[in-house]
Amino acid sequence: MNSSSRTDNSQARRNADPNAADRRESISEDSIRPSCLADFIGQEAVVENLRVFMSAARERKESPDHILLSGMPGLGKTTLANLVSEEMGSGFRGTSGPVLERARDLVGILTELEEGDILFIDEVHRISRVVEEYLYSAMEDFQIDIIIDSGPNARSVKIHLPRFTLVAATTREGNLTAPFRARFGIQEKLEPYAEAEMVEILQRSARILDVPLEEGGAVALARRCRGTPRIANRYLRRVRDFAQVDRSSVIDRETAESALERLGVDSNGLDHLDRRILEVVGRNAGQPVGIKTIAVSVGEEERTIEDVYEPYLIRCGFLLKTPRGRVLGPDTDRLLALGYRSPSPGLFDTGEEETSP
Repeated sequence: MNSSSRTDNSQARRNADPNAADRRESISEDSIRPSCLADFIGQEAVVENLRVFMSAARERKESPDHILLSGMPGLGKTTLANLVSEEMGSGFRGTSGPVLERARDLVGILTELEEGDILFIDEVHRISRVVEEYLYSAMEDFQIDIIIDSGPNARSVKIHLPRFTLVAATTREGNLTAPFRARFGIQEKLEPYAEAEMVEILQRSARILDVPLEEGGAVALARRCRGTPRIANRYLRRVRDFAQVDRSSVIDRETAESALERLGVDSNGLDHLDRRILEVVGRNAGQPVGIKTIAVSVGEEERTIEDVYEPYLIRCGFLLKTPRGRVLGPDTDRLLALGYRSPSPGLFDTGEEETSP
């Protein structure tokens, strides 16, 4: 087999690799992340506070206090954790709450840390209570006790840890226990981005990805991305695909709006599942609908609906949470613009007596 054939076969294998697209998407996502705090757009108060805290820690030649970042998914919590490591010039070790099921999982990570390292735990509210108890002494005293052997030979051994900074991210700060939350000396909450900030983020991403994006196209994208950079960058890449196939030389307002409509995203930034959720609630004759009923009706998990979809619907005034369930929000005019009519009584009545919000 000649070299040309081997090259063709190798290229064919790469094209057939089902994970190749995901890897390219990951590389693209990493390339548009800011490399320093100066490049981070939005969240001015949070960024300025972090800059002050890290500057003071550097002057004292200490590690910063432990940091808790809360907010909806996609607002930049992981990016900020990486930037803290970059600004401090320290090592970075990342993991997530669901991975830390047992104490020994945490012990293995903690014992590998070096002086001044940043330990990042995403979705920290999902760690087990046993692991949380181990974190208490690690965060406060920088030491942990482990049990060696079992039965009559069991003994406790104290392991001293280097001083490190725990940066934790959560989408559900209320699920953290009070003792755990109190151990974070720095607590910052990220808010959805304003439209002008989203336009600036999209223009920056377009320059990095070499996408010809006009201001009108950026505005059209910014108005539909829920104030979330992750969603904005995802829409930008998909609109780029449509523009490339349609041979559009530039992404203007018309091109962006057309591509988003083909993606099922309407002028209010709602996708198909958003509209299905509102439809289920709107067809229940004004009666509250429980989250379980909504989840079954739309075919999605309750946690996903609560964490991903409901915050935006509630913020826009389309949905309200009551003690008995969900009802349509007060923004009647915009709901009517979505095509909702008087609901049919009992259409989605499952006979389920659900009182949880």
